[in-house]
Amino acid sequence: MKASPLDPVILNVDDTDAARYAKTRILQRAGFRVIEAGSGAQALELAREQTPDLVLLDTKLPDINGFEVCRKIKQSPDTSMVLVLQTSASYLSSPDKVRALDSGADNYLFEPIEPEELVANVRALLRLGRVERELRDMDRRKDEFLAILAHELRNPLGPIRNAVELLRSLDPHSSPAQENARRVILRQTDHMVRLVDDLLDVSRISQGKIALRRAPIELCGLLKSAVETADPNIAARQHILAVKLPDHDIWVDGDSVRLTQVVGNLLNNAAKFTAPGGRIALTACLEGTEAAIRVTDNGIGITQEQAEHIFDLFAQAGHSPDRVQDGLGIGLSLVRTLVNLHGGEVRVHSEGPGLGSTFEVRLPTLATTPAADATDCDPAAAPDRPANTYRILVVDDNVDSAEIVSALLQFAGHEVHMAHDGAGAIEAALRLKPDVVFLDIGLPDMSGVDVAATLRGYPELAKTVLIALTGYGQDKDRMGAMAAGFNHHLTKPVNMETLNDTVRTFMKRQ
Repeated sequence: MKASPLDPVILNVDDTDAARYAKTRILQRAGFRVIEAGSGAQALELAREQTPDLVLLDTKLPDINGFEVCRKIKQSPDTSMVLVLQTSASYLSSPDKVRALDSGADNYLFEPIEPEELVANVRALLRLGRVERELRDMDRRKDEFLAILAHELRNPLGPIRNAVELLRSLDPHSSPAQENARRVILRQTDHMVRLVDDLLDVSRISQGKIALRRAPIELCGLLKSAVETADPNIAARQHILAVKLPDHDIWVDGDSVRLTQVVGNLLNNAAKFTAPGGRIALTACLEGTEAAIRVTDNGIGITQEQAEHIFDLFAQAGHSPDRVQDGLGIGLSLVRTLVNLHGGEVRVHSEGPGLGSTFEVRLPTLATTPAADATDCDPAAAPDRPANTYRILVVDDNVDSAEIVSALLQFAGHEVHMAHDGAGAIEAALRLKPDVVFLDIGLPDMSGVDVAATLRGYPELAKTVLIALTGYGQDKDRMGAMAAGFNHHLTKPVNMETLNDTVRTFMKRQ
């Protein structure tokens, strides 16, 4: 059978000319395209240059043994997906087969090999490789879908949240019934935002893309911040929260945002699975060289079987009788991932259903309290510039979103202008020379990243603060925005306080 340009490519590696020729002829007659190498070094070079679908690799080579060639192929990012079928003479021992598989080989055959056996093994491995590539492609498309989904979900959430805050600002003396309705909208909108963020974290967890920004952290202060984030859920269900922290400092090396997320998730989890009016306790202490954080509740409890799987992705252990099951089953899986990334461990204990639960996080501590750094001392604060001196341009193709953000900024006293596409944004920026531009990334005519790069090319806009205000919130989106010249990246939806704090913060630096 004659091979076509679309047929799989096999790299046949053998230092014996006769053996190499025989295997090549067998594979060519089966319809494969075959390239050859007679040494380990040549095999590695061809693997990098040609990226074959499969390497038929003899163990005994004159320069580098086949085990090492296989290991290098599998360790290189350029060739890690190349399949390796290792072969050796039949007199070699079984441990060599184990060694080959440990080096990354996908299968192992003893010579002499029957032609039908060789072709069948090659075809079987190629089928598996094709399935793996399809799964990786599906995974990539899933990540792209989640990013787009998060963006599309955040777009309507932003105007909803900002419109409610604007109504509150315009009518600060509204009736209790109106204020309660506003709180419901804000609370449910925040819940939707958390679900969107959880969706994105699923992708980051599965790909191991969660990166920590580590620094020495005083744990007790961090726990107080975590309590603040969970307090609305605890208060809404009328729980009593007892917090017991040591008088002394406990220092750990970690990411303050992610550790706050860990404790906040555990507190929210306790609130969700405890009937209204329940009791929740947060404690922390130093045990040897570890910090122990415990969240205890008198809620629904869990069985031993559930405890073994409760940290798995999408796992749900039940729900409090007074409410339907909510959430995506992601929170505790995220907790375990983040704690493990910090070199710690998390576990759960429960006496059984109806008897409450205790979640314990253990983190390694720093040996000594870090010395105060002189750079941490803030200089005397300069008086704020009057807020109404800031000229702001809001760019968003979603008219509702642009109008609500503009209204919030105008209410704070700023001079605000709007544009709804990239060309209009560039024209308005050159005409107005704004102090600040809030710029959406997804515009109809050109990317907001391209708009930012264009604006940075004009000397008269060198001091203009560019802030990305977008539904795209993945790490790569933030890095792309900063590389294009943005000063800051905000993910929709944002509230009035965040908008104004961001403006004040960056204008003070000018």
